[in-house]
Amino acid sequence: MADQLGDRPDARRIEEGTLLWEPSPDRAAGSQLWQFMDWLAHDSGLVFEGYGDLWRWSVEHIEEFWATLWRYFDLGAPLVASEVLRRGAGVEGAQWFTGQQLNYLDPVLRHPDADLALVAENEQGERTELTYGQLRALAGSVAAGLRRLGVGPGDRVAAVLGNGPEAVAGFLAAASIGAVWSTCAPEFGVTSMVDRFRQIEPSVLLIADSYRYGGRVFDLADKTRTLSAALPGLGATVVVGSEHARADRLDWDRLLAEPAELAVEPLPSNHPLWILYSSGTTGPPKPIVHSHAGILLEHLKALALHCDLGRDDRFFWFSTTGWMMWNFLVGGLLVGATVICFDGHPAWPDPGRLWRLAEEVQITCFGASPPYFDTLRQSGYEPRHHHRLGRLRTVGSTGAPLSPEGFAFAAERIAPGVLVAPLSGGTDLCTAFIGPCPLLPVRAGEMQCRMLGAKVEAFDENGEPVVGTTGELVITEPMPSMPIRFWGDAGGARLHESYFSTFPGVWRHGDWLKITEAGGCVIYGRSDATLNRGGVRSGAADFYRVLDGAPGVADALVVDTSELGIEGRLYLFVTPEPEASERLDEELRSRIRTELSPRHVPDEVVVLDKIPRTLNGKRLEVPVRRMLLGVPPSQAVTPGAVDDPEALDRLVARLQLLRTGG
Repeated sequence: MADQLGDRPDARRIEEGTLLWEPSPDRAAGSQLWQFMDWLAHDSGLVFEGYGDLWRWSVEHIEEFWATLWRYFDLGAPLVASEVLRRGAGVEGAQWFTGQQLNYLDPVLRHPDADLALVAENEQGERTELTYGQLRALAGSVAAGLRRLGVGPGDRVAAVLGNGPEAVAGFLAAASIGAVWSTCAPEFGVTSMVDRFRQIEPSVLLIADSYRYGGRVFDLADKTRTLSAALPGLGATVVVGSEHARADRLDWDRLLAEPAELAVEPLPSNHPLWILYSSGTTGPPKPIVHSHAGILLEHLKALALHCDLGRDDRFFWFSTTGWMMWNFLVGGLLVGATVICFDGHPAWPDPGRLWRLAEEVQITCFGASPPYFDTLRQSGYEPRHHHRLGRLRTVGSTGAPLSPEGFAFAAERIAPGVLVAPLSGGTDLCTAFIGPCPLLPVRAGEMQCRMLGAKVEAFDENGEPVVGTTGELVITEPMPSMPIRFWGDAGGARLHESYFSTFPGVWRHGDWLKITEAGGCVIYGRSDATLNRGGVRSGAADFYRVLDGAPGVADALVVDTSELGIEGRLYLFVTPEPEASERLDEELRSRIRTELSPRHVPDEVVVLDKIPRTLNGKRLEVPVRRMLLGVPPSQAVTPGAVDDPEALDRLVARLQLLRTGG
């Protein structure tokens, strides 16, 4: 492999803002966003000079924009202005599409039976392909089985399933009935599952009998017993993949015993579609409820207009069912794309695992997280040398900021001419509000645009919008996929505290954002994990950019304990590579001093055998900072919300020593 590395991207620095890609005239004119603009000109006489003009119209005429999208995607009778949006206090309390009835699945019913809907592959290489006709038939049988179990509109269906056809069909079945879908990935700890599902009191649990990851098989029998006993009101447990019948459980085949068409219930626009969960690292996971209409409009806009997906596309995102990107991936069915699911380790038995899949099924949009691309980049594995990826047009990334080097790797080393398309949004809205645009150039480290209908701004400490400098990421106009509530939060106090308590009537998202003069966006990490050194406030993304390219570093976590008016200590936690130098501490300090600034040289470098992360792979900056400031571990972090509770125990013990001077 060494002869193929050349000037490895991880060995060179890429300046933020470096131009990496521009759309050809043919690609721009062939995009769905261009077609939408052309439709607006002919349908409504609205002509825009470019994307910037279109975005400004979409956020300055919110009701008109969303009513136009409703009509463009043919979701029913045209809306009158009073039905589109009933405003509350600013962004908070908005109600969308009042008086309308529809179902999230309505567009899924329109696609031709013979079109390929789903390709699902597991770690062993077993592949399932379903046309839209076959997928609707499977979901219809699941829905009939759920109805036999007494499931009706508003009932919760909980699932612990891998990313395969059973999960997709289960969701479609629940949504068709008007039941509320909620998932945990099989690898979640059972305490984490109970913490989530107990809040929503499901009537049916769908759970796999086992799952495979990294060549190992993990049995779920104990988790099944614990969950079944811990969920009051659970009427039935359905085990997927079980070969052993039990009187107190159904197996998947018995659930599917009755063939039935997928009959879709029309539902009020704000009817709950699914419940997602916050990470739960610093308290009970928040059960976030989204509506049928809000998610439908948001996903159609994001997937069709921004991700440029349609019937000819093969849409893949590496995700488990415990991450909102799984929901976003399944949304590809709305636009008639073929959704590609993979269940297993993304780099087992080798780094080419997902790229062989991409080549074989001709993926056109490939998405994963920045840590995946960083690992690929640092390993020296370049897909362009090993795979024929001629149909790949877009490489997406989300879950954390993608470094400028990560941008360059995706643009230069994966496949020629791809649009590098990082997204930013999250579980809270189950969509992206910053992301790709097929009409704009790609610059290293910058997401291309604020997405249509998303009035994203950067606020300074006085609550004033700023451009060209870093501020708090806020949303100052309502979006349809904002949560309609948290489950069980009857008065809305928890919802208010989570998003609206900092700037009245404005959604505060909790990230540092810079909006460039040209309209690009750079995320610098969580604003509640600020680095404040010598009065210079910044996010952690630049710090990790330096560390991710450092020889000998397998993983890192940076935490600053500074508070308002008080300079604290800056800690760097490092997991070394096996071949790391004995002088790693000194080398890292020198690298940070040279490439970042003398202010950011850590007060202490702490070596750990493993740094735990959340179940979705995010760093634990906020919980670790809270513990260093004296918050008891039981209040700062929930063990079931991290990927390795034993590593968390070792970290907590080390933090106690640091606080006491040990």
